Amino acid sequence: MQYQEFTDLGHGITCIDTMQHRAGLAACYLIEHQGHAALIDTGHSLCTPRILALLEQKGIALKDVDYVMPTHVHLDHAGGAGNLMQALPNAKLIMHPRGARHMADPSKLIAGATAVYGAEGLKQQFGEILATDAERIISIEDGDSFSLAGRQLEIRDTPGHAKHHYAVWDAVSRGWFTGDTFGISYRETDATACGSTQQHYLIPTSTPVQFDPEAWNNTIDMLMSYKPERMFLTHFGMVEDVASLSIELKRKLHEYVLLTRRHGLAENAHTLLKGALKQLHTDDLARLGAQLSAEQVEQIYAVDLELNTQGLLFWLEHAA
Repeated sequence: MQYQEFTDLGHGITCIDTMQHRAGLAACYLIEHQGHAALIDTGHSLCTPRILALLEQKGIALKDVDYVMPTHVHLDHAGGAGNLMQALPNAKLIMHPRGARHMADPSKLIAGATAVYGAEGLKQQFGEILATDAERIISIEDGDSFSLAGRQLEIRDTPGHAKHHYAVWDAVSRGWFTGDTFGISYRETDATACGSTQQHYLIPTSTPVQFDPEAWNNTIDMLMSYKPERMFLTHFGMVEDVASLSIELKRKLHEYVLLTRRHGLAENAHTLLKGALKQLHTDDLARLGAQLSAEQVEQIYAVDLELNTQGLLFWLEHAA
């Protein structure tokens, strides 16, 4: 499947492929309005030159980027924030209050990521993680709105995937920039790509360590109360069949909880649960008519199956 580095989605919105691990896995977004711009999510810092190149290509001066808006502090969403803020002299960094301190002092983020990837692996996968001057960080409250040359970007608290997560409502596009709160939908599982009878296929992302299915269901209800026409997912791109997808996301959250309770206390819980998640999505896609084998499903969701399993088992042990 061919992916574009930059995709014009209309409404002054451009999707930027951050090339995290592979093409088509993670995105961030540029919103342009009346000569000003905002960035929703940043990708890792290795993506910063790509973002700056897009600004130059579009003739947007660095001084006219007003906001950098990471939906939460996970490194695929906020790892490049410090680098971008150094390049954008007038931008404010808009952060959830639970995440703001980690942008001013990313030492805990770095330590946690280093424990997972090692120092060299962290550098190769995410580049540098730089601090942002605390005076340039704005901690949001639920319902805050920021004007982009008159275009209002409304911030809503959206727990479920993480407690430090917010989403951005853009009335111009009738769309939410959802970060991870509307799940994952890769283009390899679209109807046009795999022969499915459903336009898009969506799965939750229950990565460690703050998965909360009850809060997530409430978040979905709040998002849908705005009657959105589209969702701009970090993983990956724009989806528009939002009513059916919201129902599917709730169903899969329920399935995730059931599978975790079924397998989570077994001696080989990790292996059993990961296998059950793979089977769930393989069966779902087959039922939709997709021409994807279990091996292909495992390849598409290789990172997600592992992280989702870890997050679900952590939830079962600590919060269920």
